[in-house]
Amino acid sequence: MTETSGVQRPPSEEPRESHWRDIIIALVAVGLMFYAWISVPGIEVPLMLGTGAILVVVAFKRPAIPCMLFVIFSFLRVHEAFPFLVPYRIPQLLAQLSIIVMFWHLILARSIQPFWNRELTLFAVFFGLVTAGIVTSTSWAQSYAQWSDSFVKIGIIVLMLTWSTRSAADFQLIARLLTVAGSAVAAVAIYNKLNGIGLVEGTRVTIGRAEGSVLGDPNDLSLVLLFPMGFAAALMMGRVNFFDRMLGLLGFATIFAGIMCTQSRGGLLGVAAVCAVFASRFIKSKTVLIGVGVAAAFALFVFAGISARSSGGAGQGIDESSEGRLIAWQTATNMALRRPLTGVGLSNFVDNYWEYTPEWDGRAHAVHSTWFNVLAETGFPGVGVFIALVVATGLTSWRCLKLVAHPEIDPRLHTAAIALAAGLAGFCVSGTFLTQGFTWPFYIIFALTMALSRVLTEQQEREAFSPQGLAPLPRRAFPAGGP
Repeated sequence: MTETSGVQRPPSEEPRESHWRDIIIALVAVGLMFYAWISVPGIEVPLMLGTGAILVVVAFKRPAIPCMLFVIFSFLRVHEAFPFLVPYRIPQLLAQLSIIVMFWHLILARSIQPFWNRELTLFAVFFGLVTAGIVTSTSWAQSYAQWSDSFVKIGIIVLMLTWSTRSAADFQLIARLLTVAGSAVAAVAIYNKLNGIGLVEGTRVTIGRAEGSVLGDPNDLSLVLLFPMGFAAALMMGRVNFFDRMLGLLGFATIFAGIMCTQSRGGLLGVAAVCAVFASRFIKSKTVLIGVGVAAAFALFVFAGISARSSGGAGQGIDESSEGRLIAWQTATNMALRRPLTGVGLSNFVDNYWEYTPEWDGRAHAVHSTWFNVLAETGFPGVGVFIALVVATGLTSWRCLKLVAHPEIDPRLHTAAIALAAGLAGFCVSGTFLTQGFTWPFYIIFALTMALSRVLTEQQEREAFSPQGLAPLPRRAFPAGGP
């Protein structure tokens, strides 16, 4: 008699139970989608359910993806560029999914180890100053509304994106998502320009202006498109595969054309800064680089038709638009001098414009400068910490560029490093003329730069390499709870 205890089943029989389980789960899922389909006519419901199911699976495997998709819909306003998406409340669903996924990875599974460094401390201090300024703001309700609607989400997503972006594959997919989303919004802008939809000042394109969209201002639209432009350029010129190169090429061309349609001078200067970063990788002579940059910037202004703008054309000396900016900057300075420690409070610049402006023309104006915006609304301590945060991010980005030059580094990390450096340069230049101190661009660049620095630190320690002239990275980033 043969003893059967302890005898293993043939390999062909082992996965049979799991196969039946997967089949049952698939049938139940299909049945639920079919039930939803027959109760609501149209193909939209099964498509949304199927896409949602795939997204949930991907989100738990790669938690950075739902966080970045939330940023894309919140900042690029894809659902406003394509209004048929509005009823599905995609940003809210993505926010809920991101929180659930991060709770799972941070608290339950402990598969993500949070870390902290000096740059994150600077961000926390700035966030604290902005939050504390709500109490002393000239309009508590106005500040709190802006803080709760936008800035607190930025604070949460910065940490989530910093901790959840953990691999070269994450950075590659983020670059692809930003390029595709930016191209889609730019394509709508180009369509509106060609068909004369939502134009302001006769020639400047907008999106969703009649519906009150954030993209209804050409300056804001150019800012939105500038953010993904650096990632598209990085894919186009990076050491990546053919698909990414083609995606980057098409994305860069589309986004560039969309920014041209806005005729925003701040946006064009941002384009010049982004292109200068990439040109610096090929042109070693600073003299030649500066000469080419000046010529390119002049060509951009001519090509975009700035002289045709009704606000600020050629032959006006300091034109109406430029003079308005100078007055707005002086107004911001007056606010900071009157309230040096706290400023007038988040989102209170426009409401206080009439009281502090040296020249009141009957209507309030936007500040049109990130630096003066932060100065006016958070005072001198706030703008000091903010500038320190930008400088610290720039130094970290520069160090990342040095590290990715090593031949053993994954090309996808090289692409991410150059894209983030270009994005930061574009922010610093365009931010001088566009108001983006409390909106998404810089903070997402900051979060991804911190995540990239962490990934490169770990790879440097693991492979024990050090580029020539660069010492190994110090262990400034450490798991929460201790160094």
